Amino acid sequence: MKLKLAILCIGFLLSNSAVAQELNCQIDINYSQIQGSTNKQIFDQMKRVVFEFMNNTKWTSDQFTSSEKIECSFLIIVKEVVGTDEYSGSIQVISRRPVYNSGYYTQLVNIEDNEFQFKFQQFSQLEYNINSFQNNLTSVLQYYAYVVIAADYDSYSPLGGTPFWQKAQLIVQNAQGASEPGWRLSQKDSKNRNLLVENTLQPVFKGIRDCHYDYCRNGLDKMYESPDDARASILKSLDLLLPVYRTRPASFNMQVFFNAKRDEIINIFKGGTSEEKTKIIDLLQIIDPAGTTKYSKIQG
Repeated sequence: MKLKLAILCIGFLLSNSAVAQELNCQIDINYSQIQGSTNKQIFDQMKRVVFEFMNNTKWTSDQFTSSEKIECSFLIIVKEVVGTDEYSGSIQVISRRPVYNSGYYTQLVNIEDNEFQFKFQQFSQLEYNINSFQNNLTSVLQYYAYVVIAADYDSYSPLGGTPFWQKAQLIVQNAQGASEPGWRLSQKDSKNRNLLVENTLQPVFKGIRDCHYDYCRNGLDKMYESPDDARASILKSLDLLLPVYRTRPASFNMQVFFNAKRDEIINIFKGGTSEEKTKIIDLLQIIDPAGTTKYSKIQG
């Protein structure tokens, strides 16, 4: 009887690990800019509710083990109380994924969204629903959950994140009537949620996603076994960004890519040959002119 019970317990634990939620999401709420008599306990509750929503929601139909969870962090900076239970500020979303055969993690997403306004009441709970707009906090969190998942899947297979980019697009479409900013292309700040996902799914931006895959799978994931070949593959992958830049120079999506990758590229090619350093600097000065000063560090 004891043996049978032990087997049942082991089976239960294994089945639980097989259907673990997809995200290992760290949440931080910074409210240091809020002055006055605002109840600070509301932000502790907000952190708990957002943490539970991000980590307990089943975002896909795929099965993940605990070790396969996608590492990410959401930093919500509350800058102002704009009304009863209503706040404005920003949200920064960062995700990373492990590099094969190493203890190194590469950053996939690094987005700072400064158009974040939302309502949160004490004892609120967040419920998953991408088929309709419920409230801005839920929709923004769902949107970025799918951006993180989509970027992760794109790094493991060519265009593998498409179904999740489409889910993010659906959330955008359902939010077009929202009073809060950040969802519409017509708004003053064009670098918004709508633009990111619309661009991503357009053929003209396919080069970014192709680069994203080759950079990770044929470059970083082979760095341990053959660093010279891996570096050459990363250089080749970045060439895929040239057509994107020529068609859409200084696009938001290119900025998002280099926000995540700029420092890593510098560190990788510091160890390259003189020829590689010259080639990569020449390329990067064209496709990422905003980083020109930083790229001089490659010559070291």
